[in-house]
Amino acid sequence: MYRLKYECLKCGICCSIPQNLKDDYIKRIPLYPEEVDRLIEIAKYRNLPFKVKEDLVFPDIKNKKILVLTYRFILRPQGRCVFYDVNKGCIIHEEKPYACQAYPLAIRRIDSFNIEITIDPLCNFVSENYASLKDISIDRIKDIFVDEYPKAEKFYEKNKRLQLKIRRLEEENKIQISRQITLKQFNYALNNWDRKEIRVK
Repeated sequence: MYRLKYECLKCGICCSIPQNLKDDYIKRIPLYPEEVDRLIEIAKYRNLPFKVKEDLVFPDIKNKKILVLTYRFILRPQGRCVFYDVNKGCIIHEEKPYACQAYPLAIRRIDSFNIEITIDPLCNFVSENYASLKDISIDRIKDIFVDEYPKAEKFYEKNKRLQLKIRRLEEENKIQISRQITLKQFNYALNNWDRKEIRVK
């Protein structure tokens, strides 16, 4: 019996926006603040135009701060990661962020405090083996994505630690995350409040 095992096809889909999706697709590669710090240094050393934008944020109405949990890459105009070379692939392979290490496994946010490990259907390996991969159990995911699953678990656990830290800060009455905020109020906070990064080990 054929045993399916993930093998990277070196197609670059994970590092870029597919041509057929460019108009309305947002490539979301989440980065933790400490990963951004490290990538800034690498980009400076290599003279690359590395830029990020805030990704997962919460308005802390008690302190009037925007709590930043993650950032995401701003891709080059061609829709590619600044660290992706069309001839060489990823040029920071040993320094990849959690999200890139785990690919094509990804963290899917169900809501602000619930996440799950999923498989990115845009990955060429996944699309070529879709019949075998749709509706598979977590045990089969572990079996097929042998190297990626432990990295996805680390990614998942770090997300959980961030969520727990937010909840703990709320319980200690150090922050207050509004559960009922209008879009107008949220946009006001985004435009006027200072930022505070939330970091965990």
